Amino acid sequence: MDGQTLADEIDLRIGCLPDQRTEPIRRVRREYSRRLRPQSPQLVLDVALALAGRQRWVAYELLYHHPKGLSCLDADLVERLGVGFDGWGAVDSFGRYISGPAWQRGVVADGLVQGWTVSADRWWRRAALVSTVPLNLRSAGGCGDAGRTLDICGRLAEDGDDMVVKALSWALRELVAWDPDAVRGFLSTHQHVLAARVRREVTNKLTTGLKNPS
Repeated sequence: MDGQTLADEIDLRIGCLPDQRTEPIRRVRREYSRRLRPQSPQLVLDVALALAGRQRWVAYELLYHHPKGLSCLDADLVERLGVGFDGWGAVDSFGRYISGPAWQRGVVADGLVQGWTVSADRWWRRAALVSTVPLNLRSAGGCGDAGRTLDICGRLAEDGDDMVVKALSWALRELVAWDPDAVRGFLSTHQHVLAARVRREVTNKLTTGLKNPS
């Protein structure tokens, strides 16, 4: 079966679900992940590319959860998978399951993510920040990467777009568990340009362990 046919099948299965919440959809994704596990990473990539415009996070998770799914990516393919995203949910799943893990595993170079920080598109700038999250997320195999995280955060420290500001706070908060001193230093260095939300939420994380303590 080719990737397009399988993508159409998955899209139809999801479209027929009476409950369109995340968990029922994820059960379908898990079923297809099991079916695709023995297949080639190229087939899974073909499915993801064909499905991304319709069931974006499902496409990303299928590729991520295949044993060798990310191994066939390069910079051009990563960006193709991101074409057309227009909301924070799509961007965050892209950063969490595609660009971040690909970067983490050395599949793509620093320059790719750095380039997104100067994009005119707010969603690509947000994607750059969310791509740092897997570097520091234990459940994603992250073991702390202050250098790359703070490089991207520094490039976007002055960005006033609300979607970018929220992602900047998230990126810094994920690093707190690994290198709180580096995060404190970043806040001090950039305090005059950082949005109030970032200063507040990251300081809360540093002092209480919570984003918004009651």
